[in-house]
Amino acid sequence: MHRPTAPFRPALVTAAAALLLALHWWLGVTGWFSKTVTSDETAHLVSGYAYWKFDDYRFQPENGNLPQRWGALPLLALEPRLEPAEDPPTWSLSNVWGVGQRFFFESGNETDFLLASARGTMALWSVAVGALVFAWSRRLWGDLAGLFSLGLHAFSATALAHGPLVTSDMCAAFFLLAAPGAFWRFLERPGAGRLAASLALTGFATVAKFSFVVLPPIYALLILAQACRRRGLPGAGRWWAILAGATLAHVVAAWAIIWASFGFRHSGFAAGLPPGWKYYIPWSELLPAGGWKRWVLVALKDGRLLPEAYVHGFAYVLHAAENRGAFLAGHYSQTGWWWFFPYAFLVKTPVAELAALGLAGLVALRRGLDVARGGLAPLEAGLRRFAPLLALLAVFGLVSVTSNLNIGHRHLLPIYPPLFILAGVLVRPAATRAWKGVALVVLLAAAVDSARIRPNYLAHFNLTVGGSDEGWRHLVDSSLDWGQDLPGLKRWLDANRRPGEKVYLSYFGMGDARYEGIAAEPLAPYYQHYRKRYYRELEPGLFCLSATMLQDPYSPWAGEWGVRHETAYRMFLRAMREQLAAGRDPAIAEFGEGESNPLWNLDRLRFARLCLYLRRRPADAIVESSILVFRLDAAEVRTVVDGTPDELASLIESRVGSR
Repeated sequence: MHRPTAPFRPALVTAAAALLLALHWWLGVTGWFSKTVTSDETAHLVSGYAYWKFDDYRFQPENGNLPQRWGALPLLALEPRLEPAEDPPTWSLSNVWGVGQRFFFESGNETDFLLASARGTMALWSVAVGALVFAWSRRLWGDLAGLFSLGLHAFSATALAHGPLVTSDMCAAFFLLAAPGAFWRFLERPGAGRLAASLALTGFATVAKFSFVVLPPIYALLILAQACRRRGLPGAGRWWAILAGATLAHVVAAWAIIWASFGFRHSGFAAGLPPGWKYYIPWSELLPAGGWKRWVLVALKDGRLLPEAYVHGFAYVLHAAENRGAFLAGHYSQTGWWWFFPYAFLVKTPVAELAALGLAGLVALRRGLDVARGGLAPLEAGLRRFAPLLALLAVFGLVSVTSNLNIGHRHLLPIYPPLFILAGVLVRPAATRAWKGVALVVLLAAAVDSARIRPNYLAHFNLTVGGSDEGWRHLVDSSLDWGQDLPGLKRWLDANRRPGEKVYLSYFGMGDARYEGIAAEPLAPYYQHYRKRYYRELEPGLFCLSATMLQDPYSPWAGEWGVRHETAYRMFLRAMREQLAAGRDPAIAEFGEGESNPLWNLDRLRFARLCLYLRRRPADAIVESSILVFRLDAAEVRTVVDGTPDELASLIESRVGSR
């Protein structure tokens, strides 16, 4: 066999990249076939479909108009049932969760097929990110580097976990990579084509996700870098004049795309549908009490400068970012920690990727020191090659460590593609065979690790914390348990449940246990879709808790059990048992609304006391790394519910000793 001649090499490299991208799409989409809907997907998909079908924007304006529309594209051909007239109050309250529940599980729609179709469409954003990673790395370092960087993305557990999901994260990651690159190219050599690309990418970034707010400081850094280079050169004044016009054009383009995305209508509520009484969270709760943020939001809304739904979405993001329950390695907080995202990066990133990034950092440091010996000018020229990537990493990294919204590793998605691009330095043309061999081993290790954890990409944790089955001790929510594994629990129960054995279920998500065929008693659920449920005494049996519920960071009684918890529990337990014995209605309204609030608090406190014990007791099984199953006997149940603190402590001590 003859070796291919040089003219054919680019075509072969491009073909290899296309195969890797196709494999990435297939791995991601099929990996989710055995999973149910995650927490946010019902809302994203039904919202996007409502945007297209009714030109109505009352649902989820905080989560990106573009990705929600994109995910709903297959539904335009499938035409699933979505009838506002069947449930006017839910539509009028903009209760996207209630509408999503009906759409997915109560309207006769082909839920699994709809979800698979939408995920297949969403996965194209991850393919687009991979294509950009390949092209950028290839341009910087050559053909092999392009394939190496793409390989890191193609087998990345993070990309495979979130790429196919009907959320805004991967779409935002694409635009946060592409837009700075396009803007930098325009700054380097202004032209109509480059300006058009930058305008489009920046404009669409504003309707991808509100994380687009990192673009202005990124652009400011890029302008500063170019200004330093052009200082004292002929034509600098003309360049500044062009930049001023281009800046205005970017603002106008973004403004126009935002209005177009919302049907060029200020109101988010379409005529002919149930009237909108409010958005899901009313303005009175979202607007700050005072200050410049309130002034800006009111000016944008009341001045009709932007669509009302868009402004509401922005206000929602600002509101949610201020105070949100979070869990991190045994700690609980409402405002987060600076080290949340660095920690999440270290424990969630596969070891092979960490090795690639660490080795690339060493090579880059050595090369930088060599270049610096020649003076400052060569070092500056070298850094300018990577300016958009470095600016993105610097700004996004700073925003991450200062963010109060510590709910998911997925919010770090935008930093992975630039890191993969920079890792291409390992196989640059000047690299030795030894370095290229090391890079090949790292890439093979990444592929093997990806195959090993399939299809539980979302629940992946690396060996620094003991692997995926130990992940629940470190992070929850969309870092591990987004409610995706009810089908896996169904399979486990079918194989392991004893005849007549009681099953309790507490899971975090928008999936439907009844739809999956799971017959279980709901246990302090986060959502119950406003179905009736009742306070009942616990019995021995199987207690199935998804990881987020086991750590329970969103409960008003979150955190480790203390005197405050014990005192309140004893008070509610005594009072409610007396009232139930006297004939009190045992019904519990969702979120403890109305007269059922004392029962709801008792239910949550009993659950917190149970979790205190279960977090220390070895699980009898861990289903796909996200749902823990405990088989409790009568003595355990009695001690958890009625035992004194000393009795509970003794039980915990005995179980810890048995681990």
